[in-house]
Amino acid sequence: MGSVARLDVGNTDWAPGSERRERWRRRPVPTAAGRPAGLWCTDLGVQDVPPRAVGPRVVEHHVALVLLAGSGWFSGGGRERVHVGAPTLLWLLPGVPHRYGPGKPGWTVAFAGFTGPAVAACTLRGLVPAPEEAVVPLTTGAPARRTIRKLATVCNETEPAYDATSAAALHELLATLRHSRADPPPQPPVAEELARAAHLPLTVTEHARRLSLPPAELREEIQYTAGCSPKDFVLGTRLNTAKNLLATTDLKVAAIARRVGYADPGHFTRLFTRRVGLPPGAFRDRHAPH
Repeated sequence: MGSVARLDVGNTDWAPGSERRERWRRRPVPTAAGRPAGLWCTDLGVQDVPPRAVGPRVVEHHVALVLLAGSGWFSGGGRERVHVGAPTLLWLLPGVPHRYGPGKPGWTVAFAGFTGPAVAACTLRGLVPAPEEAVVPLTTGAPARRTIRKLATVCNETEPAYDATSAAALHELLATLRHSRADPPPQPPVAEELARAAHLPLTVTEHARRLSLPPAELREEIQYTAGCSPKDFVLGTRLNTAKNLLATTDLKVAAIARRVGYADPGHFTRLFTRRVGLPPGAFRDRHAPH
């Protein structure tokens, strides 16, 4: 993580706001007595990282890296780099290569490394992510920073209850990180997204790719929500849009055909007549307001 000034924070008088320096790092020494607690801290601190690329590298333990200020890019598990900006949680997972590069003038991070058999249970509870969830936007990084400071306070190997207090503080940190996640914006239903793009000249496979879904999953979802195949759903959406335009506008039939996805007005007219039972002009005469 780079060279930083060390601060002894292993005393019970240390508290948020009373530290001598804002940038610090500590590597607690795991003891045999601490291992039965199931979770112990390996590294923690707050530091500035200069604007230079790091990696690829691999860590031995889980590391929660909270971006407090600044922005840059991150890549984990060989995936393409993504832009990241504060506040964001970056998970460095053991055995998974990662790279990152802070932008100018660098970024500020708070971090905590940990390991132990209880990590598996934390993963099952959603407190530790899978590799594909290594970048987690946060609503704020302040609670994580405060909890990491608290963790530094209790990571005092000379205390008799060091194993229990440090394990409890780590569980609190994981819960804090979970609660600080920014809720992703609600995703529109698949049928709504497909209807919005029904006018595009795409096949069902291409629609599935655009929606980041396997074709089979797209078919299953539309069948469940609309009771038909994606192809029939797209066709129905186009025809319903055409009906509305015929009844409420003065657009020419050729213009309506293009708007709903048909470059050939003749093909549109034949299809509309076969499916609706009336040619577009007759439909307009019957349904347009007089």
